[in-house]
Amino acid sequence: MRVRLVLCLPTYNEIQNLEPMVRALGEIFAREALDGRVLVIDDASPDGTGELADRLATELRYVDVLHRKAKQGLGPAYIAGFRRALADGAELIMEMDCDFSHAPDDVPRLVREASRADLVIGSRYVRGGRVENWGAGRRLVSRAGSVYARLVLGIDVRDLTGGFKCFRRVVLETIDLDSVSSLGYTFQVETTYRALLAGFRVEEVPIAFSDREVGGSKMTKRIVAEAVWRIPALRFAAMRGRL
Repeated sequence: MRVRLVLCLPTYNEIQNLEPMVRALGEIFAREALDGRVLVIDDASPDGTGELADRLATELRYVDVLHRKAKQGLGPAYIAGFRRALADGAELIMEMDCDFSHAPDDVPRLVREASRADLVIGSRYVRGGRVENWGAGRRLVSRAGSVYARLVLGIDVRDLTGGFKCFRRVVLETIDLDSVSSLGYTFQVETTYRALLAGFRVEEVPIAFSDREVGGSKMTKRIVAEAVWRIPALRFAAMRGRL
């Protein structure tokens, strides 16, 4: 069954990755007969990523671009993209990284699972999932972050910090995007937690996550610090009925 899919692709200094990713996604849409579009959300990249996105949009009918004035964090970028996708009539809204750490070939698997679930997460930490090309330190930080969030929030999702997700539109219409305030990767935890609190069905499908080959990691100490205090704050807010 064909459904209207909008795939949100946030970018900041991804000029080397953007065109290969966008073209790979277009091939997937055509091969799998997906009614899909790519929405590039560029935060005024100084390396020219936004200009490249505009060129691709004129050449490829399935590409749209949303320009933002400055780099304001992953969460606000995705929320802007979600709002645009909802306004454009998307039935499924997907998010993924532009650096090929998430494989374009996995997109149809998440779409298929969305026929049975409201939110589908491409998961590194369920049976069959794995992480490739990461050092021991990065693996530890990622695993510890997911375990910490799971224990504090009291939920059983294994990969809470993962950023490869597919939402049914009703989820994003329900969880009150105006009140989502996480800026960094805690945004992923918060949106999943809000979906669970609202009673939506969340499923995880195993993926192979590969470290980026081009460009630098967006992980910073500030992002880690946000997670440390923001996750308990989410639990307290939920206990008080404020989520």
